Amino acid sequence: MNFKTQIIVLLLGLCPALSAQQAVLYQSDAYSIFPDRIVQGAFEANVLSPTALSSNYRSPEADRYSPDIQFKFSINSRDNEMISGKDHRVTLVPENGKCTTNVIFGEQLKETKALPAGINLPENTAWTIRLDMRKVFSAFDKTGYYTFYNGDKLTKADFKGVYVAGSIAPLSWDFSNLYNKPDLQLTDPDGDGIYETTLIMNKKQDVKLTEGRWQLTKDLSAFPQYTSGYPVSDAIYKLATEEMIKAVEPDSTFRTGKEWAGVWTRDISYSIILSMAYLQPRVAKYSLLRKVKNNRIIQDTGTGGAYPASTDRIIWAVAAWELYKSTGDKDWLKQAYSIIKNSIDDDLKNVYDPQTGLVKGESSFLDWREETYPRWMQPADIYESECLGTNAVHYQANSVLADIATLLNEPAVAARHRQIAQKIKTGINQQLWLSDKGYYGQFLYGRNFKTVSPRSEALGEALCVWFSITDKEKQQSVISRVPVTDYGISCIYPQIPGIPPYHNNAVWPFVQSYWALASAKAGNEKSVLECIAAVYRPAALFLTNKENFVAGTGDFAGTQINSGNMLWSLSGSLALVQRVLFGIEFGKDSLYFHPFVPQALAGKRSLTNFRYRNAVLDIQLEGYGNRIQSFELDSRVTAAALPATLSGNHSIKIVLTSQPCAPADIHKVPNYTTVETPVVSFGSGVLSWPAVEGAKTYTVLKNGIQLTQTTGTSLKVAAVGYAEYQVLAVDSNRVSSFASEPLVVTGAKVKQVIEVEKYAPKSTLNYRNYQGEGFVEVSKTVNRLVTIPVRVSEPGIYAVSFRYANGNGPVNTENKCAIRTLKADGKISGTIILPQRGTSEWSNWGNTNSVRVKLSKGKHSISVAFESCNENMNGDINQAMLDQMIVSRIR
Repeated sequence: MNFKTQIIVLLLGLCPALSAQQAVLYQSDAYSIFPDRIVQGAFEANVLSPTALSSNYRSPEADRYSPDIQFKFSINSRDNEMISGKDHRVTLVPENGKCTTNVIFGEQLKETKALPAGINLPENTAWTIRLDMRKVFSAFDKTGYYTFYNGDKLTKADFKGVYVAGSIAPLSWDFSNLYNKPDLQLTDPDGDGIYETTLIMNKKQDVKLTEGRWQLTKDLSAFPQYTSGYPVSDAIYKLATEEMIKAVEPDSTFRTGKEWAGVWTRDISYSIILSMAYLQPRVAKYSLLRKVKNNRIIQDTGTGGAYPASTDRIIWAVAAWELYKSTGDKDWLKQAYSIIKNSIDDDLKNVYDPQTGLVKGESSFLDWREETYPRWMQPADIYESECLGTNAVHYQANSVLADIATLLNEPAVAARHRQIAQKIKTGINQQLWLSDKGYYGQFLYGRNFKTVSPRSEALGEALCVWFSITDKEKQQSVISRVPVTDYGISCIYPQIPGIPPYHNNAVWPFVQSYWALASAKAGNEKSVLECIAAVYRPAALFLTNKENFVAGTGDFAGTQINSGNMLWSLSGSLALVQRVLFGIEFGKDSLYFHPFVPQALAGKRSLTNFRYRNAVLDIQLEGYGNRIQSFELDSRVTAAALPATLSGNHSIKIVLTSQPCAPADIHKVPNYTTVETPVVSFGSGVLSWPAVEGAKTYTVLKNGIQLTQTTGTSLKVAAVGYAEYQVLAVDSNRVSSFASEPLVVTGAKVKQVIEVEKYAPKSTLNYRNYQGEGFVEVSKTVNRLVTIPVRVSEPGIYAVSFRYANGNGPVNTENKCAIRTLKADGKISGTIILPQRGTSEWSNWGNTNSVRVKLSKGKHSISVAFESCNENMNGDINQAMLDQMIVSRIR
């Protein structure tokens, strides 16, 4: 054989290996995944070795900084200068590196210039903003308050500061957190009414870059080791495992992310369920216990002062159960049982809706108000919403409590909570299922008459499938029909206009991992592969497990806040291998295997040093598909389940049938944004609203039911009885906006407004903007019970609410939401919540939620009482001011 022939033979021998490295595992219009690299346009991540990755990814945002700026001003860290969608617009053209903009508060500024395409603002431009606030302070002096565009009033005592918000760094549209950004606050040191700040725009250090190389530095030997024929998968698994080690604080609790210290109830719980229960059980236990107070689960984040405006703390219960199933720790089971039971007992009194069978409270993890809710919704409205994901969590928590009660020989408790779980399940399927779409709606929302938002909500859809809230037919429908975008499943779909990416227009890898678990359960191979790709792409290109990225671009820059080394993202990445590919499922007393390997990832793979209670398992998996051909334990053929009593070292070999899965598709769509929500007013018997850009028709609702459709922008209505009107804008693709804020139109003698201070001691606190002669303080020590007489002229269903103030904290966080039990003639009717409305903003009055009460004709007593179930998350401060009670006959 001559030299030339030898070279040809050698090359022919290498061809299979070369071909394997060139094979496309996954390909879409946006990116491709190969065994050893991921390619997205000009960007490429490469596997250098089993413990090293490189990436040339550079955020496109790093090379763009438009001189066209959209911005707006904010008093007291709120979006209150002008109507939503109406912003100031200016083109910055600096001279000698500086420019100045003069604006009057509340008057839209448009100073834009046409510049050549691709022009960037010069780096380190000093932009001075001069805001004329004299009109606001003149109103303070003349009338005692300034009236915003929407009719809200602000007193001088409640003025805490003015900020600038906007579309590009260092500006942010995160109004609720502006008070935490002192550089965005304008000041008036000379007292002339002109507030100023100077911002450095397009800072050099703001360039959005990631690391160019990841090299393993931690010892991973204590954790399960994964190898396969796909180097990219092996390296990403090691990256996630190393970041898991980094996500543990010195006190042996989880760290939320690289940028965020601390333990957060929902973050740790979703992470523990995905993989941390069995990978780091001790840290999981310590972290869960950190989120317990008074033997109840802490709701540590959420709108309006947390609980009960937000109620997804109960996901803790599902995590606690997962921890027990993986460890078999009976002492932990008993401890968790009382914590879960106490928490659900409080929830039953505060947040369960007997009419719908659903649970009230903010969407699980989607806790940034306008990112997933219409802008008009106040914290009390968000409390009243009945959301898909939150209800799926409460269903599962009640099922878990029933399972634990059974193990602890508490049959009555088990039966009760199975019944509660079934009621929630029925409510989800009756109230939220959209038969025309084949998946669930986002939430019920409104006030006294709710309607369903037809947006999909990714985490909720996934949990409904994974928790078996759906039947098998609906499981397949949900996975195949929920819209997914090029870069993954967005948190909601379609997107909300004018809201920057975070939950809106964003993909969260941990949600994608739950979608993968649901897809595997539904038997949808195409969706499973899509999920794996959607998690692997950002991990490899960004060389870390980011919390989120923009759905429309796949870029980590552009979302409002972000971090690498995110606990729930890395937990989801690990779960893709352990819980999807290997199909590991923890039972009460067994370990089950339901592998799901897409055909594109066929081959041999191993997961060694996997610990299950007292056993250490080395698992070999061959083939593809989701059906097992053979399962061997220590070379003996057996069923694909291991008893919890197994101990010592064991080998497992699983061979799949390598037969195609049942055909199933996915609903991949372009990213899409709806038109804006109309703003409706009423006068002279006519509903009217400004035309919405892009709208072709408008749908008018009366009491949550469609009344009519029109191409006009007004509708004559009669003031008879009680009616709540809402309008939705509909575009040319028949996609609708959110429904507008309910506008109440009533006839005579339908509504009563009663001054609370006539029936309880009037407060001496110096607050303003109240109605009547004063207001009444309620707290844990003052006016624990307030009883108000009322006479109604007709029998019927009445909605009872209150005008109130709560200045104990900001709208977006903290834990001082006031809670009271409402009673009619001494009988409990429901819960009234009085959320925070702004730090020290005691003259900022709003409305509580309404409680429905059935009243006969004649005299009645309505009481608000502080009961033991009304403890909030603060424990000490549970205070609000009551101004008026509103009683309306709605039926």
